[in-house]
Amino acid sequence: MPSLPETHVTLESDLPLWDRFFTVAPLVLVGTREPDGGHDLAPKHMATPLSWDRWWGFVCSPTHRTWHNALRTKQFTVSYVPPHGFLQATLAAGPRSDEGKPTLQAVPVVEASVVDGVLAAGCDIYLECEVDRVVEGLGDNGLIIGRVVAAHAHRDALRADDRDDADLLTERPLLAYAHPLRFAPVAATTAFPLHEGFKK
Repeated sequence: MPSLPETHVTLESDLPLWDRFFTVAPLVLVGTREPDGGHDLAPKHMATPLSWDRWWGFVCSPTHRTWHNALRTKQFTVSYVPPHGFLQATLAAGPRSDEGKPTLQAVPVVEASVVDGVLAAGCDIYLECEVDRVVEGLGDNGLIIGRVVAAHAHRDALRADDRDDADLLTERPLLAYAHPLRFAPVAATTAFPLHEGFKK
C-alpha cells in the first residue's frame, strides 16, 4: 500500500484543527426560549441530521445560553439560513448584554407551531425539535440531539418528480458555510454518479 504523498503534511496536534483548512457545512439559526420568556437565536454550523430518521443535532458549548436554554426547556428550533439571509446570522451572533442580544431585535421571527419557540422569518426550511439526549465531553463542547417533532418547508423548495433537482437548486439556492468565516450560495450542482446497486 502506498504512503501518503509528499504533498501532504501532518498537522500539529496542539493547534486548532478546523481552522487550518476549509470545510463546508450548512448555516442554521438555533432558537431557544430564554428564562424570562424572550427568545434567543444563535448561528451554528456544526449541525446536521443524525440518521435517516428524525434526529438532528448541533454542537454547542455549555458556556453558551443556547446550551442551558435547550436543556432547561427540552426544546429548540432550527431555521436554515438562505443565501440572502446571511445578515440574520450576523445579527444573531451579536454580543450579549444584561438585556440579552440587542441585535436580535432586527431579526424578524415567526412562532413555532409545536414547540415553545420562534423561527427566523424568510427561511425555506424549519425544524422544531425536542431534546432527546446530550453527549458531553467533546473537549469544551457537547452535542445536543433533538427529535424532530415538526418540519416545515417552502413549497417552492420541495423536490418533486416533475421538477429537475438542478433547476430547483438554481431557483432556491442553499447557503454553504465554508468554515472558517466564509460562505457562498449553492446554486450550480451536478447529479452524483451513484454506483449501480447503491442503497442508503
